Amino acid sequence: MTLSSQPGRGRFITFEGIDGAGKSTHLARFVELLRARLGVAGKGVVLTREPGGTPLGEKLRGLLLNEPMHADTEALLMFAARREHVAALIEPALARGDWVVSDRFADATFAYQGAGRGLDVCRLGLLERFALDGFAPDLTLLFDLDPRVAAERRAAARAADRFEAEDTAFFERVRAGYQARVAAAPERYLVIDAARAPAEVAADIEAAVGRLPGVVDAVAAGAPAAVDGAAALQAIAGDRSPEAASASVRS
Repeated sequence: MTLSSQPGRGRFITFEGIDGAGKSTHLARFVELLRARLGVAGKGVVLTREPGGTPLGEKLRGLLLNEPMHADTEALLMFAARREHVAALIEPALARGDWVVSDRFADATFAYQGAGRGLDVCRLGLLERFALDGFAPDLTLLFDLDPRVAAERRAAARAADRFEAEDTAFFERVRAGYQARVAAAPERYLVIDAARAPAEVAADIEAAVGRLPGVVDAVAAGAPAAVDGAAALQAIAGDRSPEAASASVRS
């Protein structure tokens, strides 16, 4: 399924990154700006998260973040929650023309359970095809940060859950897993250098919202235009090539 080929549908944007990279800090502001721009055209913006997003998903989230389990079980529960998430919340919102922004999606499973836990990515790919049937984000903002810096941020911010308690080597693998996903489909990603000051990152995000194809058109015409991943990245990055646009954004 290609969302950009279906006029009238909303758009699906995801935020990704290792724990402590700062994505959740900037997610609320991104959604606030998006709502302000799309609201004038009567379009809603749904903020959600993974694991979670539905009553069942939130129950599974509690298990996944706190209960010890086999890595295969972890991956299966992630995709079970994701199937419910798409069917019960994401797809209905997109069908009515709203935009959906999610704190994590399938990329996280390939990074955490695949690269981090060492599960076979081919097996994860089978689960992805079964659960999602080709459904994917239109655009993913990946917050990239050295795991050692991320660990310092996490320690200063909150008590660790089961994933956040993993060691630096685990998060090095997770980061590499994300980088592999970007390399495989660079047109879908905007990689943000999360090592910078929050104000600098926030400025990039604000600029990104203002330049997203579909946002401008929705305001002008009252309906969201098709969002092409490569075009979105080029617009955000100032008409650079897709390859340059998927590199870290710097002020």
